[in-house]
Amino acid sequence: MATITGDFAFTEEEATQMAEKLKNAMDGFGTNEDEIIQVLVTHSSEQRQVLADKYLAAYGESLVEDLKSELSGDLEECVVGLMMRPRYYDAKVLHDAISGAGTDEKTLIGVMCSRNNEEIEDIKKAYAALYDGADLTEDLSGDTSGYFKRLMVSLSTGCRNEEEEDDDKITEDAQKLIDAGVNQVGTDECDFNSVLCLKSEKQLKKVLEKYQELRETDLEDDIASEMSSDLKDGYLAVVKMVKNKYKYFAERLNNAMRGFGTDDSELIRLIISRSEEDLLWVAEEYEKLYEVSLFDDVKSECSGYYKSLLLSLIVGRFVSKDE
Repeated sequence: MATITGDFAFTEEEATQMAEKLKNAMDGFGTNEDEIIQVLVTHSSEQRQVLADKYLAAYGESLVEDLKSELSGDLEECVVGLMMRPRYYDAKVLHDAISGAGTDEKTLIGVMCSRNNEEIEDIKKAYAALYDGADLTEDLSGDTSGYFKRLMVSLSTGCRNEEEEDDDKITEDAQKLIDAGVNQVGTDECDFNSVLCLKSEKQLKKVLEKYQELRETDLEDDIASEMSSDLKDGYLAVVKMVKNKYKYFAERLNNAMRGFGTDDSELIRLIISRSEEDLLWVAEEYEKLYEVSLFDDVKSECSGYYKSLLLSLIVGRFVSKDE
C-alpha cells in the first residue's frame, strides 16, 4: 500500500493555489521549506506535474529549476526526485549510475531487477525522451561487462514470459538451475539468465519452490555460495523480489543506513520510488526484520528538512523537522 496517495478532491483551482503557495515559499528573504514539503507530500506524482504546469503558466518559470535554486544537498535531490514521474525518475537514476567515472552497479541492480515488463518498457521510453533518443539497452551494454552485462541487457528487454506453464516445465527449469550450478564445476550463467530473466514472477515462484523440493536447499543459498560480486547480487535481487519484494526493499533500506555513514542517495531512491507503490508494507516488513520502525531509523540517521521530507513520505503526512 502506498503512503502517498494524493489529494482525492484535487481541482484546477487547488492546483493554481498550490502553485502560488510554492512561489510564495521561495520568494523574499529565505525559503519556507516547511511549506514546500507540505505541498509535495500531500499531492501525488501526477498532481505535482499539474502544479508544475500551473506554476509555469502563472510565473513563466520552471518550478523544478526554481526549487533547485532555492534548495541544496540531500533535500534538493529528494525534491527533484519527487517532481519527476516514477518511470522518468527510474530513467534518471539509471543514467546517473552509468554516467561519469565508474559504474554504480548497486543502483542498476536495484532498479533493473525490481521492475516488471511494462515498467521496463516505460523506463526505456522515458530514458530516450530525457537523453536525446539514447537507447537504455545500448548504454547498459556499453557500461557493464561480462555476465553482469548479460544480466542487465536481458532484463532491459522486458521480455518475461507471462504465459502459464505446466508442472513439467517448472520441474525442467528448476533442474536446469541445479545442473547449471551445484551439479557442475563452475557455473553456467547462461542457463541462470534464461530462467531468472525470462520467467514471470508467478512462474519463478513455482520454480523456486520446486528447486527447494529437489535440492532441499534454497536457491538463494546456492547463488550466494556459487557466485560472486555484482552478478551474485543481481541474481539474488531477482530471487528475493520473487520471494518477498517488501522484505527485499526493507533490506536495501536497512543496508543504506548501516555501517559508516548513510547512503543518502540510495535511501532517497528507495523511499521515493516506493512511496506511491508499497512503502507502508515495506515499512511493516522492516519493523518485523529489525525490531525498530523505519520511521525511527530514518529519524536517527537524517536531520533537518531532509529528515522532515523523508519521514513525511514514510507516514504519508507532513512531519516537522522538530517532531
